[in-house]
Amino acid sequence: MDKEFWSLEKGSGPLVAAAVHNGHEIRDDLNEILFISENARLREEDPFTGIWTSVADTRVIGLRSRFEVDLNRPREKAVYQTEQDAWGIKVWNSTLPPNQYKRSLNLYDDFYAGIHDLLSEKERQYGHFVVFDIHSYNHQRDGDGIQADPDLNPEVNIGTGTMDREYWTPVVDSFITALHNFNYFGRQLDVRENVKFRGGNFPKWIHKNFPKSGCAIAIEFKKIFMNEWTGDPDHAQINMILNALRFTVQPVLKALDLYDR
Repeated sequence: MDKEFWSLEKGSGPLVAAAVHNGHEIRDDLNEILFISENARLREEDPFTGIWTSVADTRVIGLRSRFEVDLNRPREKAVYQTEQDAWGIKVWNSTLPPNQYKRSLNLYDDFYAGIHDLLSEKERQYGHFVVFDIHSYNHQRDGDGIQADPDLNPEVNIGTGTMDREYWTPVVDSFITALHNFNYFGRQLDVRENVKFRGGNFPKWIHKNFPKSGCAIAIEFKKIFMNEWTGDPDHAQINMILNALRFTVQPVLKALDLYDR
């Protein structure tokens, strides 16, 4: 097992925060056959999202690149092999060797086995739990400084398409309301639901395996907190987003108490 593929910090409470696309490093046997540049790879990753998992005592952080294996995709699509798998990006110099493909899938299986153990423990301890599935997304794909249509690209996209939305209404609505009401540099964040993304395989897997006990909220922050072309961070906004997420924790946990244990 590759122990440095993801990290788990276990703590108390029914809240788990995850940043599965946080990582950037890639193992040596894959690095040798990569075609994609490091800068292009970074642009498709979610740098700095691991910082925001500190809102929870239990933290899950991806330590290596989604180009090694994508933990937010179904298993059969988790290892990018063709350009169609990777938004038209050429990833490899040649066909990915079967042994390297298998090694990446083994990492995928180890991750989901570990997450199953973690969430089963949360279920036993608390009856119900919430997962903040934290991501970020690009909004300047046409070039540095060229903004995408803000009507179609909210500052925070909340993905709830993989859950029983009616069942989890108290939790999700509490989260959205708190995040929207947070004072973000004297204004409110543009927080909308299922505009850009509806949630990936990670929350889908959680809702399939823990349908009445686990609520996984897919949270996609537009990269207003960094330059997505250079990778340079805006630390003030990174810290403020962390504060905004912290502002949601107590309302979410209070809503979770409404569910029978």
